[in-house]
Formats: sequence, C-alpha cells, structure tokens
Amino acid sequence: MQKLSLAVKNFNDRVKVMNQTGSRQLSLSAEEARNLHADIFNLLANLAELQNVRGPEASTNVSLDGGGF
Repeated sequence: MQKLSLAVKNFNDRVKVMNQTGSRQLSLSAEEARNLHADIFNLLANLAELQNVRGPEASTNVSLDGGGF
C-alpha cells in the first residue's frame, strides 16, 4: 500500500481534530491548499492513467447476497 502524501495526511489529521472538537469550519493557508490540490490532482491523474492501461474490459464484478437475512 502506498503511503499518503504529507499534504493529504495533514489535511486528514486536521479534519479529525475538527470533528473531535465539534468545529464547523476548517481553514487552509494558501500553501496548504496548493499542496493539497497538487496531491489530489496527481492522484486523479494516476487513477486515470491506470484506468487507461487496464481498459474497460478489466472491470471487476462483485455479487453480494443477504446471507441469512
């Protein structure tokens, strides 16, 4: 499993603190926002590249039933 980038980890930690303290707002500095944006963009670009490499025929089907429900 690939490790999270520092910007994503910091964002996740700050959201956790926000939730734990009951805060309703989270502010990012311009640098934090740029770093998070860059990491999210890279993540999405990597995902798009992987989807192009695998192609639509490489999809996975999952079947679930209710078991004893």
